[in-house]
Amino acid sequence: MVRFEDVSRDYGRIKAVKELNLRIPAGECFGFLGPNGAGKTTTLKMLAGLLIPTTGKVFVNGHDVQEEPLKAKQEMAFVPDKPFIYDKLTGREFLDFILDIYGFSLNGGRQKREELLEMFSLAEWQDELVENYSHGMKQKLIITGAFIHEPKLLVIDEPMVGLDPYGHKLVKDLFRKFIASGNSVFLSTHQLSVAQEICGRISIIDHGEVVATGSVDELKKTASIESGQLESIFLKLTDKP
Repeated sequence: MVRFEDVSRDYGRIKAVKELNLRIPAGECFGFLGPNGAGKTTTLKMLAGLLIPTTGKVFVNGHDVQEEPLKAKQEMAFVPDKPFIYDKLTGREFLDFILDIYGFSLNGGRQKREELLEMFSLAEWQDELVENYSHGMKQKLIITGAFIHEPKLLVIDEPMVGLDPYGHKLVKDLFRKFIASGNSVFLSTHQLSVAQEICGRISIIDHGEVVATGSVDELKKTASIESGQLESIFLKLTDKP
């Protein structure tokens, strides 16, 4: 589903990402973890087509993100850590806008829209302006917008920000259902417990380089840790005390 082939990104003299090689198959939730400034956001933006790699290529479902940007972007939904949302639209108008961008007829997408609004307890708010939503409600609306056009790949940065415990559970269950249908999630988060719970494999990046990739058990072996949570592995592999 996703391939990074020798991907690097420079900002002047700073090498934000260095020769990244990753493969994420269909049907996997893949975690991408690292300290602040490690290169996570740069990597996600290259995958989403918002940044051009200095070297290398990124593919989504066989489409080169730079050479076939529309085909690649039609396959995915991208939720950044600070998503932009149109406050002067209602929730319904915002979702209809997304459907229109992806070429869905409003009639064809209406059922999906109603299902997701109901799932996230936003149905009664759908005709209210988004500016009146709480932070958590806006996050739910953003996630609803990511799923509404039925992408094959979800690229998401900090999905749980602002969500209550019920929202946490709902999003995790939605991810599991999405993956079980043969789709993929590329997830970046500082909430290591979330990554440990839902990700099949995890890459840890530090100073622009991937220092380890694998399941939690495989990462324990790499870190020479016999037991413990992902936090201990993360701190050991990134040399943090």
